[in-house]
Amino acid sequence: MNIPPNLIRILTVDDHPVLRKGIATLVNAEADMKLVGEASSGREAVEAFRSHRPDVTLMDLQMPDMNGTEAIMQILSEFPDAHIVVLTTYSGDAQVLRALRAGARAYILKGHVHRELLETIRAVHAGQKRIPPEIAAELAEHAADDFLSPREIEVLRLIAAGNSNKLIADQLSISEATAKSHVANILSKLGANDRAHAVTIGLKRGIIEL
Repeated sequence: MNIPPNLIRILTVDDHPVLRKGIATLVNAEADMKLVGEASSGREAVEAFRSHRPDVTLMDLQMPDMNGTEAIMQILSEFPDAHIVVLTTYSGDAQVLRALRAGARAYILKGHVHRELLETIRAVHAGQKRIPPEIAAELAEHAADDFLSPREIEVLRLIAAGNSNKLIADQLSISEATAKSHVANILSKLGANDRAHAVTIGLKRGIIEL
């Protein structure tokens, strides 16, 4: 298939076929864009990128096999000039930061696709970065926060799974006192009233996932 050189070549990555079809319809209706490939997991995304070398990649975050953030890092490690737009239902600041630190150039919530997708693709292709105002506001709100350490995130996941301090200590091969100290730090950093509140905050901000 011969594609005119001035077209923006797009790869879409999402595990929902209906969304991929909707994006294909939107993109292919534009005179300056063409969908050149699709993938349904992070691992497929890396392979599809190698095959198609798209100008812009639309990447979901929550996928089986390999998540979107891991796929972004893998693609950029091989192709540093890749232009990747995150397309997701999640707006938690921790999730956004992970994607941006991985190298994403823009972030779109799936509910805003019809309003923002085409303009964002063109902006990113032109070398710009795009973050919606509501996401930028959430990032700013937590900018001064003391982020949880990797071990504290691990402990928060175990709390979310219903584990007591003793069970957390056993699973992480640490003392119960150390586990208790991690829990106290988590509550303090998140401004949480109790363990359940900490889990709620962690899920909302995208620090952990169920």
